[in-house]
Amino acid sequence: MMDALGRSGHQWRERGRPWFMAIRPRTLTLALSPVIVGTTIAWREGAHIDPVIFATTLLAAVAIQVGTNLYNDAADAGADARGRLGPPRVTALGLLPTEKVRQAAFGAFGLALVLGLWLVTKGGWPILLVGLLSIAAGLAYSGGPRPLSHTPLGELFVVLFFGLAGTAGSCWLQAHALSWRAMVAGLIVGLPAAAVLLVNNTRDVMQDAAAGRRTLAILLGRRRAVAVYALLLLAPYGLLVLPWPGFASLSGRLPWPALITLPYALWLVWQFRHKPLAQFNLLLVNTAKLQFALSALLALTLVQ
Repeated sequence: MMDALGRSGHQWRERGRPWFMAIRPRTLTLALSPVIVGTTIAWREGAHIDPVIFATTLLAAVAIQVGTNLYNDAADAGADARGRLGPPRVTALGLLPTEKVRQAAFGAFGLALVLGLWLVTKGGWPILLVGLLSIAAGLAYSGGPRPLSHTPLGELFVVLFFGLAGTAGSCWLQAHALSWRAMVAGLIVGLPAAAVLLVNNTRDVMQDAAAGRRTLAILLGRRRAVAVYALLLLAPYGLLVLPWPGFASLSGRLPWPALITLPYALWLVWQFRHKPLAQFNLLLVNTAKLQFALSALLALTLVQ
């Protein structure tokens, strides 16, 4: 009996492993950060926080991110099959059928749509607009005749949807008002999220160029990409200490917990400049960790 249960558990783990690889769980924090920061700002500015709305917003954001990752895996399977430095795509390896992964992506987007429609009843037409645009952008990132992932617009897409829209939209759902602090916080969250994509695209420049893509990393070249990466990581620290919109006045103190991550950001910039592309997978993960740490520590400062 125990042996049978053990074999069954092992089979479930083996079946689930390719799906775990496909959803890219290490990138899901990019979806959590704007919701956490936006909700915290709404609370600090006097809104009553509805925990059900907060949980639903988190789940919808993660569903969009999962859908984007799955659709990207299915859409780029052929192009990424050879010579890939990044984590292998499960469809390219034949671990999962492309059509099955695409269907799962549509399922994730469908879940986000259902959750979003309920959120629309709480936040009105601005949430409907943000939700529909987010799902459309997730599909357009790797799909359609000219995917965003093949153009220099990918990083801008991340700033807009994983920064500004996610943070301001989460604040709106709780406060029913547009907060300029939430907009600035959206840049603080979104700029390092875009740096994650820049690392990804810099790592893949040779392969992407061979496939005919024109990503920002290809247009910039390695030396100029270092400068843009530094700007994406370091600009949020300047925004944190600006007298307007005044995060210090909102919390009654400078956001020191978030500011102490600055040396780590500088270390990542050094790595981007000096490390070989083969080591950019770890740099990508560490950039995502910095983005989440910066967001979480900003939220912690605001709730104290």
